[in-house]
Amino acid sequence: MATIYQNLSTYDPNAMPPKTNVQLQKYAIAVADWNAEITHVLLRGAYDTLVNQGVYPENLTVIHVPGAFELTYAAKTLVNSKRFEAVIVLGCVIQGDTPHFDYVCQGVTYGIAKLNAKIDVCPVIFGVLTTNTLQQALDRADGIHGNKGTEAAVTAIKMANIVW
Repeated sequence: MATIYQNLSTYDPNAMPPKTNVQLQKYAIAVADWNAEITHVLLRGAYDTLVNQGVYPENLTVIHVPGAFELTYAAKTLVNSKRFEAVIVLGCVIQGDTPHFDYVCQGVTYGIAKLNAKIDVCPVIFGVLTTNTLQQALDRADGIHGNKGTEAAVTAIKMANIVW
């Protein structure tokens, strides 16, 4: 569903796993520092949501990488450490005048999808904004469409606590 129809930060706390289930779980967040005015807001949303849902701050690991393209390697390294219930990647790629946007978006999307398909350790949650304008990115980083970082954290907790 297009984000213009929903606020990304709205979720039902009653649909979340109990806080007692997530207190001792460990989560990692890899955040791209390119477009930091956006990505660091996403990071704050993800971090605060994880803590608000019961994850102890000492069980959160945050690493910074230069740009969105480097998120795949960071995620792979974090997953291979086998220390986390889920890994969240956060980034922002804004359309420019060259095809660079397409290559970066395709590369990071494919890389994260491939990790989820091939590595059966923990889920990697895709929290990368791919927007046409800076305003669209701002709208999704604590703007009119909520905070994509919050959504990524909610997704991470739900995926880490799948019970079958």
